[in-house]
Amino acid sequence: MESEASDRLADATRMGAVTLLVGDLDAMTRYYRDVVTLQVLGAEGDTVTLGRAGVPIVVLRHAAELRHAASGSAGLYHTAILFESQAALAAAVYSVARHAPGTFTGSADHLVSQAFYFTDPEGNGIELYWDRARTEWSWTHGQVEMATLHLDPNAYLGEHLTEAVIQGSTAQDAASVGHVHLSVGDVATARSFYVDALGFDATASLGSSALFVSAGGYHHHMAMNVWESRGAGRRMPALGLGRVDLTLPDADALGALSERLRDHGFAVRDDGRTVSFDDPWSNLLQASVG
Repeated sequence: MESEASDRLADATRMGAVTLLVGDLDAMTRYYRDVVTLQVLGAEGDTVTLGRAGVPIVVLRHAAELRHAASGSAGLYHTAILFESQAALAAAVYSVARHAPGTFTGSADHLVSQAFYFTDPEGNGIELYWDRARTEWSWTHGQVEMATLHLDPNAYLGEHLTEAVIQGSTAQDAASVGHVHLSVGDVATARSFYVDALGFDATASLGSSALFVSAGGYHHHMAMNVWESRGAGRRMPALGLGRVDLTLPDADALGALSERLRDHGFAVRDDGRTVSFDDPWSNLLQASVG
């Protein structure tokens, strides 16, 4: 039996910006601006917002009083930045290769997407990726087929990096947060929160080690894994993930989300414009109308 529409997030739900609490605001700003090729959209006091084409992607907030979390803690696994063309992705990957090659950690073809992985100067994971057309994705019984296949970064750059791209022809191209991957303590609890209460659809799983969820038939807007955090409890204040933003299409969708979370026993902070709540590991999420 299919769930009532009010039990699910609206199909037009998408990810908003990811806020990072950082120890060195200047160094982190330089990395995301000069290396990852995001643009500074705003800077006020202890906060810098970076993005593309006016769309916020990463918000850096200076938190000098905090320290890094202990190994094995829940929190951010990576922020995945979606580029609209292979050329734009290649330009960003090339920039990292030129300016901070030591931050590269791997690459993969996931069938639905092509992805490159990095770690920023304070240890936060980053994925830079491009999606294949949805018509090329394969679904079986509501589950999307994804894999981790070899993707040679040098061959990728050789194919997609033209002189025009190197000179910045894609520098103004749009990009956005495509998905956010979290480290959690266990997948069953993650499913209870993100699917049953929050209202995402489960699109893929790797047994008891990872869960992928989305709205509107996307391959995944969020994922939760225990690869480095199995058994982790609630987070203590630390550098790293500050907040994950969700953008909903209208006030009705936002109201339904707030009501659904309350019905499942989760505390919600609703100021009429935004709905903020914590997942079972104290990862902060905030939903608002786009």
